[in-house]
Amino acid sequence: MTNTFRALVVEETADDQFHRSVRQWPVDQLPEHAVLVRVHYSSLNYKDALSASGDKGVTRQYPHIPGIDAAGVVQKSRNARFHQGDRVIVTSYDLGQNTPGGFGQFIRVPASWVVPLPEGLTLRESMALGTAGLTAAIGVHHLRQHQVKPDGGDVLVTGATGGVGTMAISILARLGYEVAAATGKTNRASFLKKIGAHSVIQRDEVQDQSGRPLLSSRWAGAIDTVGGRMLDTALRQTQPNGTVSCCGNVAGGELHTSVYPFILRGITLAGIDSGNCPMRLRRQLWEHLATSWKPRHLEEISRECSLDELSTEIDKILEGGQVGRVVVKH
Repeated sequence: MTNTFRALVVEETADDQFHRSVRQWPVDQLPEHAVLVRVHYSSLNYKDALSASGDKGVTRQYPHIPGIDAAGVVQKSRNARFHQGDRVIVTSYDLGQNTPGGFGQFIRVPASWVVPLPEGLTLRESMALGTAGLTAAIGVHHLRQHQVKPDGGDVLVTGATGGVGTMAISILARLGYEVAAATGKTNRASFLKKIGAHSVIQRDEVQDQSGRPLLSSRWAGAIDTVGGRMLDTALRQTQPNGTVSCCGNVAGGELHTSVYPFILRGITLAGIDSGNCPMRLRRQLWEHLATSWKPRHLEEISRECSLDELSTEIDKILEGGQVGRVVVKH
């Protein structure tokens, strides 16, 4: 086996700037964990872009290899559950944050982070889904767990053109829900309808500033990927006994709302933490994503880039210009 591998490495310079480049990285500098994986595919997430830009809230020490998603083949294992040649998925936990991640051709991780690739998914498809697909699946799981059913009314998805948004739309549509996709990119309406949205609305419709504690009921449930005022508005627009799942803060980390959606309509606010999703549920959701929840339009939602093209894609996602998913092919 090679002693070094290609990786996108982010380095901190003497003047507190951050520089990223593709270069060789020694295999023996990977952590001493149980499972060594040769990475075939990764994917680009917003958290990766933050790590690649020197965000110390995501990654404390540099130089560093980002990439919170990885799919590949086991090369060596000191754990009896995994063997050389096994096809596996690794997402979240500390991968790509403070542990060298999927933007390198090899990772070495604890066995407790590793999910066997389910039948029905290729390695590439698993990374078209990636953390975004798992996050969306957790949101759908919360809706179903709280009895939000396909015949109960429209389900709102905010941040609809982003990775989690597109995955949420596609999964919900596959399960028979009618989805209202909220976006500021109304020129992408035809794309959103193609992947499963029943209707496309301007995001201003989910940014109420009236201050009223409750608004007219519009949604049986919602998957919110942006936070801030949109999450507050979605809560006030959800019909009695509905559920709102939330996972994002790009529109703000603070939630200014009242108790009235909860005590007068019985709304459930369910948080999504894909990073620490219990392994039993994680494996169950990956099985769903390989079968009955598998989006019908993974090819339309995702596109490939090479390691050498990745830095440009990182800039694009930081500027809010990414649509769908970017799969990184090693």
